[in-house]
Amino acid sequence: MRYLTARKRAEGKGASHTGTEHHWYMTVSSVGLACMVPLFIFILGRALGSSHDDVLATFSRPFTAVLTGLVLLVGLRHFAKGAQMMIEDYAQGTTRKLLVMFVIGLSYVLTAFGLFALAKIAL
Repeated sequence: MRYLTARKRAEGKGASHTGTEHHWYMTVSSVGLACMVPLFIFILGRALGSSHDDVLATFSRPFTAVLTGLVLLVGLRHFAKGAQMMIEDYAQGTTRKLLVMFVIGLSYVLTAFGLFALAKIAL
């Protein structure tokens, strides 16, 4: 006879076996984005309408460059995880697999291009 607690029997029994991990990741990243995005929008708003040299000077500052990089990384990873959860809920079979691969690939490509452009500006 096995003596298991109710928690031990229920652990990992969700439909995807990772529901809690996804929920916590999305919660933590959304709190981080809620703090970073207003600062980023303020900095971006001040740079809009400025000359090319002023925009380069703004985004070459260390704080602005790090903030922009974090917004790119965290924001696009948050997008990929959220889109993956949405696709897993509404698509089935091969379509699901292809859409998940496309969304994750798209987020990695956009992250790479964004960080490359930021590195060209900041360095």
